[in-house]
Amino acid sequence: MNEVTVGLGSRSYPILIGEGMLPRVGLDLKARAVAKRFVIVADDHVAELYGGKLKDSLAQAGMSADLITFPHGEASKHLGTVADLASRLAQLGVDRKDGLIALGGGVTGDITGFLAASYMRGVPFVQVPTTLLAQVDSSVGGKTGVDIPEGKNLVGAFYQPRCVYIDTLVLQSLPGKELLNGLAEVIKYGVIWDRDFFQVLTDQRTAILALDLYVLENVIARCCEIKAEVVANDEREFDLRRILNYGHTIGHAVEGASGYTLDHGLAVAIGMVAVNRLAEEKGTLSAVEAATIKELIQAYGLPTEIPKKMDRVKIKGYLKTDKKTVGGRTFFVLPTQIGAVVITDEVSDELIDQTIREGAG
Repeated sequence: MNEVTVGLGSRSYPILIGEGMLPRVGLDLKARAVAKRFVIVADDHVAELYGGKLKDSLAQAGMSADLITFPHGEASKHLGTVADLASRLAQLGVDRKDGLIALGGGVTGDITGFLAASYMRGVPFVQVPTTLLAQVDSSVGGKTGVDIPEGKNLVGAFYQPRCVYIDTLVLQSLPGKELLNGLAEVIKYGVIWDRDFFQVLTDQRTAILALDLYVLENVIARCCEIKAEVVANDEREFDLRRILNYGHTIGHAVEGASGYTLDHGLAVAIGMVAVNRLAEEKGTLSAVEAATIKELIQAYGLPTEIPKKMDRVKIKGYLKTDKKTVGGRTFFVLPTQIGAVVITDEVSDELIDQTIREGAG
C-alpha cells in the first residue's frame, strides 16, 4: 500500500492507495473518527457495482450507512442534482456530525464535495474514487462544483475531503474508454512537473494498458504526490496550482462545444496538443519536445486533434467564459520543456483562432 499526505496544516489528509482497499474503508474511517454515520453518494451504475461492498465494509466496522443515487453521466452535474440530494439528506435526518462518502468517478466526487460544502454549511466527506481519472486528479485537492449552461465547473467551492481511499482493483472493471480518460491526466503530470515520470509512462506503457496493478499503484501514487505538493503550496489556485490546468483551457472549451458528449480526459488530450502548438508558435517549446508529447498521447490511444465538424466559434465562446479567463484575457499553461511549464495570458486572439482552426482531425 502507498500513502500520500496532502499537507494543509490542520486540514491535512491521507490518500491511501492499494489493491483491495475498498473492504478496509470502514475500519479505517472508524479509527479516524470522521463520523459515526455516513451517507454514500453514487451514480446508479457505480451503486450497483460497489455500493453494497462499501456498505458492508462500514457495517463490519459498526457504522450505519445509507446509499443515495443519481443518474450517471455529466448531464447530472448541475445544481438540480445537488438540490435533490440535499433534500434526501434532510429526509434522512443527516446532521453536521454525519459524513458523506463520494463513491464513483469525477462527476460524483465533484457533486458530493459541493453537497458536503453546502449542506448545513459543511459536513465532513471522504472520497472513494472508482475511475483512474478521479483517482489521479479530481478526488484530490478539494475542488468541487457543478456545470451551468455557460460553462464547466463555474459554480463550486474549495472543500477538502477528510481522506481518500483508492482501490486499484476497481480499475479491472473500468471500460476501456474510461481508462483512457484517466491516462490523459496521468500524462499531464509528467509534462508539467516530472520528466522522469514522463519517461516511466513511455517505458511502462504496455504494463499500464494491460492493467498491471503493481505498476498502476505506483503511477497513481506519483500523480497524487505531485498534486499533493502543488495543492499544499497553493490550495485555492492563486498561482502554482494553475499549472494543473495544462490542456484544460482549450480542453474544457472543446468539451463544452461538444455538448459534453466528448469525455473529459479525451478533451484534455486534445487540449494538451493544441496548447503545445501555441507554445511552439510563441517559442517556449521546441518542435522536438512537442512531437515527443504528442507521440506519447497517441501511443496511449488518445485523440490529438479537434474534430473537424466541431463549431470553432462555439469553442471560442466557451474559452471566453472559462474560469481561467480574467478581465477578458485567457490564461494558458505553456510547456517550456517536458517537466516544466509557464503560465501566461500573452496569447493573441489571432494565435488562439489559428490554433483552434488548425487543430482539426
